[in-house]
Amino acid sequence: MKFFWVKQAITAKLKLDLSDDQKQLVRQTTLAYRDALNYASRVAFENNKISSGVALQKKIYNDLRCIYGLPAQMSCNVPRQVGATYKSLWTKVKQNAAAIKSGRTKKRYKGLDNRPKFVSRTCTLNYKRDYSFVKGKVSLITLSGRIKVPYSGYYKHLELIKSGAKIGAAKIWYDKPKKTYYLLVSLDLEISQLKPEEIKEVKGVDVGQRYLAVVTNTKNQTQFFSGKKIRHHANKYHKARKRLQQKGTRSAKRRLISLSGRERRFTAAVNHQISKKIVSPHTLIGLENLKHIRERTNRSSSKKANRNQSKWAFAELHGYCDYKAILSGSLAVKVPAQLTSQCCPKCGHFSKQNRPNKGLTFRCVSCNHTLHSDLVGARNIALRTLLLRQDFESTGRISAVPDVSHEETKAKYLPRYLELRWSADTIPDFKRREELS
Repeated sequence: MKFFWVKQAITAKLKLDLSDDQKQLVRQTTLAYRDALNYASRVAFENNKISSGVALQKKIYNDLRCIYGLPAQMSCNVPRQVGATYKSLWTKVKQNAAAIKSGRTKKRYKGLDNRPKFVSRTCTLNYKRDYSFVKGKVSLITLSGRIKVPYSGYYKHLELIKSGAKIGAAKIWYDKPKKTYYLLVSLDLEISQLKPEEIKEVKGVDVGQRYLAVVTNTKNQTQFFSGKKIRHHANKYHKARKRLQQKGTRSAKRRLISLSGRERRFTAAVNHQISKKIVSPHTLIGLENLKHIRERTNRSSSKKANRNQSKWAFAELHGYCDYKAILSGSLAVKVPAQLTSQCCPKCGHFSKQNRPNKGLTFRCVSCNHTLHSDLVGARNIALRTLLLRQDFESTGRISAVPDVSHEETKAKYLPRYLELRWSADTIPDFKRREELS
């Protein structure tokens, strides 16, 4: 078998140990960059909300150099960043138009009614042009020339920088509560891909809102990660937000910004902790393919339930599992999510009646097998991942499914899934075959 390499991008967070004079120079540069972003956003908005970075650069490059004093590379980065922002907004407008046409919503997307405003003093830098590493320090460009700054950070990230990892673009980020500047450096790592014979364990991960993740392997070892703590914090932050919005003062608005950042960091920290416990070395980890899950599910009549669903950060958890798996010598794969919560892992019968009232109890109407519904989902995902492992062994590829339309793929997969069983005792004629052999 050929030897493959997988590229994985990570971000190294480096604390900049700036002197008072250097801090003023960095502050001046980041504020000028922010003002330039807002100027570029205004010009783009006035010119039919253009999203082409090249077209925008032709209009404002000289102004960025003369008015704001930005270096050449930064003057190129500004229109690219603003163009990318407008491009994402135009994508949402098109998605909203399609949703209105199909009847999924009646609300019009208003993201382009006003020009985007840039508030944070975050500055994008290009490696070996705007910044570089020189003799244990980082050399940063400012409006008044270059400065060399000592830095510190996570020891593994520092070792990667010293050992010659591929270094990409970086961002200067200002932590307002700590009044500290950080350099967020992109690192591209080349890691050898997991081989089929190196897989020691297969896991299935079912994500949800009551339980953020339920994990099981083929040895019936199970982990439950409750979402009660996250929901409690989400409700607490919602009440605080509602109270501050009603107040409407300037201090209330500052407090709202602080609350949003705190809630986001809390959710990310919980997902980091869960993904760290899920991932183990030399493991094939199965994750549900939940693309367009919000569009496929029906909205509830309860505002609280809809709010909890909109804050469900399953994609973030999947992303953390993905990159942590690669770094630990494992691999995370996506499997189709169809019927994982309705199919009995013991006899293979699937029906909506297997989940009475869509509760936490799964009871098969065919074989009367009873189990926690989320654990049933995790077992079915583990079985489908095991099937992928068999395809991986036989073909050398992680999937044997041809590159065809979604409906054809489902039709090809489902008959194979219905043959999967968690217990060999329920497979027809299995005992008879065993006796004959």
